[in-house]
Amino acid sequence: MKKHIYIYSPSGAVRDKAAFKRGVKRLGVLGYDVEVDVDALSSHMRFAGDDETRLAAIHRACASGADIALISRGGYGITRMLADIQYKSVAKAIERGMHFVGISDFTAFQLAVLAKTGAVTWAGPALCEGFGVGGAPDLQPDDIMEDCFHDMASGQGEGTGWRQSQPLAGAPVNIHHATIWGGNLSVLVSMVGTPFFPSIKGGILFLEDVGEHPYQIERMLTQLLHAGVLADQKAIALGQFTGFKLSTHDKGYKFNTVVAWLQSQLKIPVLTNLPYGHVQTKVLLPVGKSAELAAEGKDVMLVWGH
Repeated sequence: MKKHIYIYSPSGAVRDKAAFKRGVKRLGVLGYDVEVDVDALSSHMRFAGDDETRLAAIHRACASGADIALISRGGYGITRMLADIQYKSVAKAIERGMHFVGISDFTAFQLAVLAKTGAVTWAGPALCEGFGVGGAPDLQPDDIMEDCFHDMASGQGEGTGWRQSQPLAGAPVNIHHATIWGGNLSVLVSMVGTPFFPSIKGGILFLEDVGEHPYQIERMLTQLLHAGVLADQKAIALGQFTGFKLSTHDKGYKFNTVVAWLQSQLKIPVLTNLPYGHVQTKVLLPVGKSAELAAEGKDVMLVWGH
């Protein structure tokens, strides 16, 4: 039986209709049964409909009976609706087997669901940027991303491995029974101090962002550091930070400078080059699931099993 995917738009308005159509078509080619929410292409200012419209779309996704609820795109807007989401409905849908998948602004939904229910969602692609390949119609969706998506859909995804950009300093790392959580750094930081920010102790925190200069990344990491969030974890896994431009004013200050600074501030491992973020080649990560992590040299293995 084909897996049923429900496409909906809880954040920004879909501006690239061609990418949307390509994404829907690609999922069909991959063998999925795709259902598109009635308001998936709605528009209100910069949003995919007003707050009530997008909130209703989330709840329709919950009630759809689909195997996967996949957002059309990120952008901004979910934090406006956090107090009104029916978290019990979300948790029941997940309990019935639904996988909520998304990236970027969807981090707000994922953290809130984790904080309110403890249920697992999936950090992964959005329809337009993942399967519709954004504004590059000549490109094909990434094989690794599609394979990871299929593994999640079929219940076969058990972990991922990658190579760091720099070798691990010190002894090999072996971490057991740690909750995977995180997402987009900007969105995550904006939720600190709210009832929608999960209190995770001894977790594996993964972070990514796009369009943020290294000093802005450092400033946000500093907030998490001073708030005690980082020191409470067993490891930090930095994903892909892309879309920024350095200037002559930086005088050698770059992303690696931020990484080195962060490593100097913490007694836990800060791992690099996790294949996740606003890039085509990305794995899917179960937000809220317990995992084990092993790292030695440049090699990292993250395993969560069934």
